[in-house]
Amino acid sequence: MRRRRPTLPPAPLPQRDGIDPVRLRLPGEGPWPTVRAYLLDHFPERLAGQVEAMLREGRFVGVDGPLAPDAPFRPDGYLWFHRDLPDEVPVPFGIDVLYRDERLLVVDKPHFLATMPRGGHVTQTALARLRRDLDLPALSPAHRLDRLTAGLVMFVVAPEYRGAYQTLFRDHLVRKEYEAIAPYDPALALPRTVRSRILKERGVIAAQEVAGEPNSESRIELIERRGTLGRYRLLPLTGRTHQLRLHMSSLGLPLLGDPVYPVLLDAGAPEDFSHPLQLLARQLEFTDPVTGEQHRFTSRRSLQAWGER
Repeated sequence: MRRRRPTLPPAPLPQRDGIDPVRLRLPGEGPWPTVRAYLLDHFPERLAGQVEAMLREGRFVGVDGPLAPDAPFRPDGYLWFHRDLPDEVPVPFGIDVLYRDERLLVVDKPHFLATMPRGGHVTQTALARLRRDLDLPALSPAHRLDRLTAGLVMFVVAPEYRGAYQTLFRDHLVRKEYEAIAPYDPALALPRTVRSRILKERGVIAAQEVAGEPNSESRIELIERRGTLGRYRLLPLTGRTHQLRLHMSSLGLPLLGDPVYPVLLDAGAPEDFSHPLQLLARQLEFTDPVTGEQHRFTSRRSLQAWGER
């Protein structure tokens, strides 16, 4: 019989700039007489000064309020705190809301804006902005769209429906259509389906195609050609990280504005907002798992490189 997870106490701290406080559960037993002793043991030694300052300022909060530096250690207790947020370059583009009801929110995300907090991108993310600007603190993403890619992203408004909509993407029950601008190769027969095994290591920017059973599949179609460039329809049947970018590059058709494929550019260089990756999540189509309604959403954005010609 599966053990039921314990009910988590609600966070006593509100969100800050759309970001939830960190929740930390104390161990069930241990030698620490105070919470301070545990925290100094739990966090790296280089953070000891910061931990001490946060305790003095009352920034560690338990279910009954701020914790004093000499607060006793309580086994299996919870505490919360807000991390110091990183300095972020503001992404100078807005998010367009295309659809909203009591369960779903569908938006048109701009290039350069991450879907959710990760690494150095925290408040400059679609999730943080939407939670704050629309006053939707329980908002959560149903899936993830790469930071450099523009277009459709779906969020779940009500937590009780989160599993139903996230499962749609996990089980590949959403038809996703992308649009891209890349070089045109008259010798390359299209349409075609690309299958490969993609490996993405944590902490490594670029994914790789490796030998082995394919775990990714994309259909590539040419929509139209203008001189040396083509506009392509990309239909991913799986959802591996950077899948479309990697498959197009492997065909000799790297996407315009791609800083990773086929060659990784200087990751430390300042972001050039005037030259976005030419990839757009154009359509999402699925059957609503709650109402049975057929949904089809289409981005209103266009790719810069095609409009300039």
